[in-house]
Amino acid sequence: MSSFNETRTRPTVHDDFVRMLVLETDEQHPDDHNERGTFGDVFDSLFKKAGDEHDPPLGIETVSRFVVEDKGGSVPKIEDMEDVHAILITGSMYDAHGDDPWILKLVDLIQTLWQNRPDIRFSGVCFGHQILCRALGAKIDATPNSKWELAHVPITLTPIGSRLFNNPPNGKIHLHQMHQDHVVYPPSSSTTPLLPEQNDRDIHVWGSSETTEVQGVYIRKRLFTTQGHLGFDKDMVHRQIEMRLEAGSIDVEKDRKELENARDTAEWEHDGVVVAGAIVRFFHGDDDEI
Repeated sequence: MSSFNETRTRPTVHDDFVRMLVLETDEQHPDDHNERGTFGDVFDSLFKKAGDEHDPPLGIETVSRFVVEDKGGSVPKIEDMEDVHAILITGSMYDAHGDDPWILKLVDLIQTLWQNRPDIRFSGVCFGHQILCRALGAKIDATPNSKWELAHVPITLTPIGSRLFNNPPNGKIHLHQMHQDHVVYPPSSSTTPLLPEQNDRDIHVWGSSETTEVQGVYIRKRLFTTQGHLGFDKDMVHRQIEMRLEAGSIDVEKDRKELENARDTAEWEHDGVVVAGAIVRFFHGDDDEI
């Protein structure tokens, strides 16, 4: 595929590599863009690090495409996807349950690819996690009491989650969060004809937090999503909060407790590389027996 909205990176020099298409669903804060590039650049850097730590090391080639048509992007067409086998959808300030024309086109693309391209593996982060689950019939809505989940958050893993993340200590991982919406329930055969009933046993929620029961969904060989932001650092956390304060989506008084917690924990180390490594193994097919 080729487009003026598309950028491409060379794979790191290893004998084997994973090639992924990153669908960018928003723009970075200007300061973050100056320091780290687009969201696609952030994932390229993170996944290259995870690829280097893979055994044996894996190269990562990233093709990034900006899809927000209100801002000059374009959602790819099915015919653009012939050589695509791994897709990651980024986070966004847009609502995954919204009816913006580009969001509806993205949902339609996901559904069409899911039905017609069983070789494609999907991953998504925050908005990406929610839009993939929406495309498979899950409900996306505000969290209870519209509570924000911000910055460093512990996630309790299910048995499947522990296996995906190589059995971390205490059965937990930690990721930065930046959301007020959540996946109310995971997709299943009852939510979409795209998931036959016999596949329900292969659909797993891999972890939960105090605020968000569905922190990620795993379907063997098809889907691996995460509500948490594996690519965020402290500066991105602070600036993403700043953008939401300016937009009025975070209320200084109502959300005071969550804001204070975010400012206290934004500098804490989290498990972004661990999660990136698990998604790399998913794209590469290493964990197909899980």
